[in-house]
This record gives sequence, structure tokens and C-alpha cells, in this order.
Amino acid sequence: MSVSCGVECVLVVGCLRWAWKRCTYIGNDDSATWPEATYEEFEPVPRICRTILAVYEPNLHNPKFPPPGGYRLNPDWVIKRVTYEQTCGHAPPYLIYCDHEHQEIVLAIRGLNLLNESDYKVLLDNRLGKQMFDGGYVHHGLLKSAIWVLNNESETLKKLWVDNGRCYKMIFAGHSLGSGVVSLLTIIVVNHKDRLGGIPRNLVRCYAVAPARCMSLNLAVKYADVIHSVILQDDFLPRTATPLEDIFKSIFCLPCLIFLICLRDTFIPEGRKLRDPRRLYAPGRMYHIVERKFCRCGRYPPNVRTAIPVDGRFEHIVLSCNATSDHGIIWIEKESEKAFARLKEASAETTTTPPKVQKIVRLKTLEKEHKDALERAVSLNIPHAVGVDEEEPSTQKEEEPMEDIPFEECKEYGEDASTSKTQGHDARTNWNEVVEKLFKRDITGKLRLMRETTDPE
Repeated sequence: MSVSCGVECVLVVGCLRWAWKRCTYIGNDDSATWPEATYEEFEPVPRICRTILAVYEPNLHNPKFPPPGGYRLNPDWVIKRVTYEQTCGHAPPYLIYCDHEHQEIVLAIRGLNLLNESDYKVLLDNRLGKQMFDGGYVHHGLLKSAIWVLNNESETLKKLWVDNGRCYKMIFAGHSLGSGVVSLLTIIVVNHKDRLGGIPRNLVRCYAVAPARCMSLNLAVKYADVIHSVILQDDFLPRTATPLEDIFKSIFCLPCLIFLICLRDTFIPEGRKLRDPRRLYAPGRMYHIVERKFCRCGRYPPNVRTAIPVDGRFEHIVLSCNATSDHGIIWIEKESEKAFARLKEASAETTTTPPKVQKIVRLKTLEKEHKDALERAVSLNIPHAVGVDEEEPSTQKEEEPMEDIPFEECKEYGEDASTSKTQGHDARTNWNEVVEKLFKRDITGKLRLMRETTDPE
């Protein structure tokens, strides 16, 4: 009798301890050890958020829902606006904006529309381990969407960059669903820069706002120098390892789903998560905006912390009433604007060296953080992770222009046994062909990564 009572007491204490740790875990804990971001590196984020918000406006000359202070965009610099009718369900709406003031060419893609079936089709077009790409795994539907956007807009982007002196930055930005599309789009572009006029890697940037988990860990770390994820405090999406298609199937019972995921993840060891090559993660370098503290009411002046985490990469669901509201682009824009103003004020007060020197030092620090993250991924035996020594030769190889190789047959992703004959070689880039170059078909007809097919048995 006493033994059974003792076992019950231990079980109760264990459950209470788990419940206490789970209920007191807040978004602030994910980045507690990260350093603060600088004013210079965070400066584009509020502007990018406003550009994404502008996609929702049918007419920027007479906006209906402008953020505080307005969009601060020149409507005459909007090169192209694409709606759902024009995308035919292949991708969310987007716009192309040429920012002459900041010397940027921006392609911004909006987030999920809960009332549009085509967005759900993009999300549902996936299953765990379905799509291998560039030595890792990615979300199949988001990759197809990214290829479609590049097939339709690569010539426009190339012409804009060449016509503006080949010195403008190429910015890809997206929110939620759009963040996954632009992240995979960026990976394709930096590996095949000659298809956009030979744009160098250091002029390509991607801002994934409230990012979806769309790529495996080795890819998330490998491209952290060009992909930047912006996360507001308790946002549920970057923390939810459950496939996107399952999340949005349960969108109307999301609190229940979050609780069940939280309970399940408690019993999955960290090492097992890291060793699963099919597990998807939020991409790139993380910028975490923190504005609330434990057992404190209201919002505080937001802090921005940044790092390239390998282990502990937003792996814990936060049981918070703000888990869904922190996913909204409107709140992210407001808080990023406040955080930017705070960083700017702090930078003005503490500047003791010339700004150019500070910028060079910070760039070297960012490069070192990226190299350290790559080495950390290798030391943890992350599947398909590559170290700095292996990365540098491949980067040099990527800078060489690629020859156009015509394909007699090109199979669309996700379509069963549907092929189309190419009629000659078109001067317009076909991004499906670019992706096909990374794969080779085996005797069973399945796509295999080139590296895998050339390895000795």
C-alpha cells in the first residue's frame, strides 16, 4: 500500500513539474542567450513589412487600410501587381516594387488567405519526405509555387536589375505562406545567379516574416547568410513542426492542436529531432522580436535578438493567448517599427566610432556566426550538413555561369506521368529545367539527387 502511494506521489509530482515548466515557458526563453541585433541590420525589416502589407491594397494611390504613418511607398514605382486571377492558383498574390530611394528591387508575396482554395492546395501538396532538393528536404507545394513565380517573373527582375546599373539589391519578401515561397525561391536564385543577369550572392536577400517551416535543418543553416526570418514573440507557426497541411486542416481548432503538439513533443528527445533529415525548420538567420515578460501585464519596448541557432531552433510550442495574434503581419509591422526606433535611438546614444568601421566589424561578426553555425551542424551530425571547407568550393563553382541545356521532356512536380515536349530552346528561363538539373532519374523512374546517384556503392 505504501509503495503504491509512493509511486502515485512521484507521478503526481512529475506531472505537476511538467505542467509548471510548460505553462511558464514563454517565447522570451527561445532567444534568452542571443545577442541584440544592430540598427543597421534590422533597418530594412519595418519597410519590408509595409511592402508586404501593400500587396493587400488594390490601389496604393487611394489605400483603404494604411498602417500608422502610411505605406511610405511611391505608387509610381510599383512595376507589377499580380492577383489570384492572374496566378491561377499557382501562387499567392504578389507585387514587384523598384525602390529607387534604397536601391532595392522587391518581390513581396502575401500570406495565406483563409477564404481562398488555391492557397490550401499549395499547403496540402506535400507529405513528410516527399521532396528532396539541394541536398535536403523542402515543402513540395511551396517549391512548385516558387518555380512558377520565377518562370513568370525572372525576365522582369533581370531587366530591372540590368537597367538600374546592376547595383540594386534583389529583395524577396513574404509573410506566412508567402515566406515559404520566397525562401525556396531564394535558394534557387543564389544557386543559378546567371539566370537573373549574374547577380552576386551578396546582393540577394530574403525576408521571411512569420516564417513557415519549409526546409530541412542543413538548408536552413546553409543559406542563413541570405535568408532572414522575422518572428514576433509567441508566433505559433515557426514553432510547429507538424506539417503545414495538418495545421491548416485544424485551423478552426488551433488551440487544441497546439496543446496536443506540446504534449507530444515533450516525449521526443532533442537528438532524435535533429537526426531526422525530413523534419522541416524555419529558414535562415532568426530575428526574434520580444515584447512581453513572464507574469508582467502589457507590452514592453520590444527587443530584437538575432542568431543562427542549430539546436534549440524554436522547438517548443508556447501556450499563450498571443500565439495566433503574433502571427499577424499588422502586429509584426507595428512592433518592428517600435523596435527599429528603439535601436536607432540606442545607436545614436552609444556611437563612439565612425559608422563605417562599425559596419565592417558587424559584417565580419555575421560571417563568423554563419561559419560557426555550419560547423555546429556538422558536429551534431545533422544529415546532409556541410562544413565551411566544403561550402567554399561549391560557392565558387556556383558563381560560374551555367550553360542552357534544352530538355526534350520536362515533368511537372506533382503531376503523374504528364510530360510536355519542348519546341526548341526559348530565350526565356525555364526554372523547371533548372531544378531538373539537380536530379537524375533511376531505373525505376524516380528522381534522385545527382550527388546520390554518383556516389560509389
